[in-house]
Amino acid sequence: MQMTSSLDYAKEADKNDPLASYRSQFYMPPGKTRAEQLYFTGNSLGLQPKSVESYIQQELDDWKKYGVEGHFHGKNPWFSYHHFFDKEAKIVGGKKEEVVVMNNLTVNLHLLLVSFYGPTKSRYKIIMEAGAFPSDMYVIESQVKHHGYAYDDAVIELHPREGEHHLRTEDIVQAINDTGDELALLFFSGVQYYTGQAFDIKTLTAAAHDVGAIAGFDCAHAAGNVKMELHDWDVDFAAWCTYKYLNSSPGGVSGIFVHEKHGNNSETPRFAGWWGHKESERFQMKKGYIPEPGAAGWQLSNAPVLAMAAHKASLDMFDEVGMDALVEKGGRLNAFLEQVVKDAQLSNTKLEFEIITPEERGCQLSMLTNENGKALFDFLTENDVIADWREPNVIRLAPVPMYNSFMDIWEFGELLRKF
Repeated sequence: MQMTSSLDYAKEADKNDPLASYRSQFYMPPGKTRAEQLYFTGNSLGLQPKSVESYIQQELDDWKKYGVEGHFHGKNPWFSYHHFFDKEAKIVGGKKEEVVVMNNLTVNLHLLLVSFYGPTKSRYKIIMEAGAFPSDMYVIESQVKHHGYAYDDAVIELHPREGEHHLRTEDIVQAINDTGDELALLFFSGVQYYTGQAFDIKTLTAAAHDVGAIAGFDCAHAAGNVKMELHDWDVDFAAWCTYKYLNSSPGGVSGIFVHEKHGNNSETPRFAGWWGHKESERFQMKKGYIPEPGAAGWQLSNAPVLAMAAHKASLDMFDEVGMDALVEKGGRLNAFLEQVVKDAQLSNTKLEFEIITPEERGCQLSMLTNENGKALFDFLTENDVIADWREPNVIRLAPVPMYNSFMDIWEFGELLRKF
């Protein structure tokens, strides 16, 4: 059936959706004007899987039953709890030894930069996108200052061309080549949080390596959203949160990827803690740090089991569905959203906005509005649309394949027509 913004198309698409049943496995927030809100902020906080309660309850029961012995005798022994997340590697295209779940995102970025930003007198510059997520900017600012460099000297921020909203891959590659042997680190988003642009990680990594630099990525808006092959693309390191597209809980745990060429090298510098120590000798309490091979060697402390249990509930669903199916449906949802908002704009002269998300994207559409943008956002909120307002004037929409339907999007379009 050819895509249109019609009710018939939305109904037919939902009828033929192989993932439609997963919606019922999430709690949809109730609305004031409708039974359920139209929830389009999976790029900020994913909805709660109904299974989360039982997953957390299992660990509470084992704590109650076993006390400290739950580390070894619970249903999911806490000593090896991080191994239950080996399937996280499938989401980002890594080997299971290259991925571990631990800490929170910004903590993990700092830990990774200890390992992968080792500036020298001649090679100390970092290239990143201008307007990166604030936490990334703060991380980089504090890291270069820690090493004694001035931000404006050490950090090269790349802006889109005049009149454009997203960066061209060829311009990023040119900046890498121009910086050459002064470049220590390319640090980019996997998906740009504001515009929704998905960057060409493979090409950017190769360009960084060609000049002898490290390539690292914050994949907070990419993990669970777009298809990635971090190992095959030869990415050096990456980190992501799990509470956006991965639906793990507010402030949930973070994942990291460390390529095996670094993770299996015990000489790779890092900060150490006992949970990253060689697992077979961890409880021998010896002096002298021996890192566990792979990303696990970056762990510091034992797993925050209750937070990780919430993530495990969602991760098990992701493993069941697979990224290929999620990306395929996500692409169709986003294409339908674009069709719907453009047709609504044609029928309502009060709607003035520009879509600034390029074709290279995941589950996000960013609408650059005019001076009436906040009024439009408030109107949508009053009518039970949960979207995201980003200063100065962008409305971000992220219909995600695990729980959003085509009817959600059609109903959103009808509200736009009424504004």
